[in-house]
Amino acid sequence: MYVGRVMHTDLVTVSPDTPLSNAKDIIAEKRIDHLLVVDKNGKLIGIVSDRDLKQSWASPATALSVHELNYLLSKLTVDMIMVKKIISISPDTTIERAARIMQENRIGSLPVLEGKKLVGIITTTNVMEVLLEAIGIDENSYRFSVMVEDRIGNIAEVTRILKEAQINIRSFITWPEKKWPGVYQLVMRVAGIDADKAVSILAEAGFKVMTQYVQDIIPYLPGK
Repeated sequence: MYVGRVMHTDLVTVSPDTPLSNAKDIIAEKRIDHLLVVDKNGKLIGIVSDRDLKQSWASPATALSVHELNYLLSKLTVDMIMVKKIISISPDTTIERAARIMQENRIGSLPVLEGKKLVGIITTTNVMEVLLEAIGIDENSYRFSVMVEDRIGNIAEVTRILKEAQINIRSFITWPEKKWPGVYQLVMRVAGIDADKAVSILAEAGFKVMTQYVQDIIPYLPGK
């Protein structure tokens, strides 16, 4: 999945001279977490988050009266608090790469540029939605995992067993066990009505299947 498929394109932008009070109202009205700041030519020059605004709101001296505080804040503009060092991506960036960039930089959104043109924005919420869709989570599915060695043919064998039993795999991801190099969890979801059958036939084939959280996974490691 690519960013261009899931990014928000109905962009909410403001000019750098927008008062913070106005920016705060826009974020509340639009129910968004970030505002993109553009110059008169539409060029992206900054980004301001709901958190930035709240921190600015709380920063003036508490000894000020409400009237004095509102007056002071009305004089502050977006360009005074916006982040100017912008990390951006292109529409052909993969979702997983975008997620890594946000995680590494501890940010909640990424503006999307096509060349120099601002075309969208993607947030951690978008990434989470894609993840949930990818793993096929819903009330009618059942999750289990199989511990295997990093060996050619293991995935093919597991999927063959389920195919021959006429069990459809709704989602399938691999998860490396960092404490056990060379060991992976094959995390799958099948229809709820196929759960017992799937676990049973895989166990009969010699695979160790985990159906719930266990503190000690050693008994489930391949070869143990």
